[in-house]
Amino acid sequence: MSRTLKELKRSYGFEDVAIAPGGLTLNPEMVDVSMRIDGMSLRIPVIASAMDAVVDSAFAIAMSRAGGLAVMNLDGIQTRYDDPRPLFIEIAEAPRDAATELLQKIYSQPVKENLIGKRVEEIKRGGGTAAVSCIPANTKKFAPAAVEAGADLLVVQSTVTTARHASKSVKGLIFHELVSQIKVPVLVGNTVNYDVTLELMEEGVHGVLVGVGPGAACTSREVLGVGVPQVSATLECAAAREEYFKTTGRYVPIITDGGIRTGGDVCKSFASGADAVMIGTPLAQATEAPGRGFNWGMATPHASLPRGTRIQVGTRGSLEKILFGPSHRTDGTENLVGALQISMGMVGAKDIREMHRAELIYAPAIKTEGKIFQMQGLGSK
Repeated sequence: MSRTLKELKRSYGFEDVAIAPGGLTLNPEMVDVSMRIDGMSLRIPVIASAMDAVVDSAFAIAMSRAGGLAVMNLDGIQTRYDDPRPLFIEIAEAPRDAATELLQKIYSQPVKENLIGKRVEEIKRGGGTAAVSCIPANTKKFAPAAVEAGADLLVVQSTVTTARHASKSVKGLIFHELVSQIKVPVLVGNTVNYDVTLELMEEGVHGVLVGVGPGAACTSREVLGVGVPQVSATLECAAAREEYFKTTGRYVPIITDGGIRTGGDVCKSFASGADAVMIGTPLAQATEAPGRGFNWGMATPHASLPRGTRIQVGTRGSLEKILFGPSHRTDGTENLVGALQISMGMVGAKDIREMHRAELIYAPAIKTEGKIFQMQGLGSK
């Protein structure tokens, strides 16, 4: 007889699992990595996070040209300041112990609603797909202005999002009403739960973001103690997607958001059931990113309880190199799309849906087994 108050369920992150090779292999150029969100097609299943250090208008245009998607944060610097470029310099030059306080000060400036339309128009003029993000509390106010200006996709995003939310407002955000009013695809996140994912899909949303607190600049797990490792979270939410698809015939993509550092993490996300990945810090290292080699989470400037930190990520190379190579590094941090194509070829997956069927195994020693000389090299740096 158990004497414990609760039974703990085992959960797995990227470091805990490996993808088992398949019985059929394909040449990498034969695989199809494209995906769809409602009527929108992406040539590559990579979405840049709505983080101020990652996405400005120019980056959104560059990401669109690469075949992916970049989401601009409507609650961020881009909509608070007419010319935010000097602020990025100030943030990059701030001492580490003063960075969070500086961010809190910068973000205390209110959002200027006229800048919402201006940023969307900048992206559209450059030939980019305009995807925008806001927190649930601001959605009813910001979304109509963004869509009127030409936004192609809306992301409603907070650390944890549910279909049912208790608040003091007379009438909170109701997702099925939002979907019917906003005539563009609506993605909602973040969650890590089967039941919540199913409820969100039943509200009519067009995609669900998976992940609570795994980002390199996020400290929600440390500050709040809340989160589920990404492999387990993706598996659970993908199971909800399959159940919903079987019942309704409507396919709603799952997007693994956060904690992805290498091509291996990208591949494991898709083997766990993801239809796309949302990436922040690896793309903050691109020369096109506005953060000047730094990144910080959306919750970092919270006025009373910051749940993120400014991190120095450096500038690794062009967006093209990070996504498509050629890579001259052996740590998996460049040519992320190429890594996915090769991995899919090794398991015989012609497309993303077939990659979902790849076998995952529990293998916590996968990165260290037989790698004694590599580990010695790491230790000598």
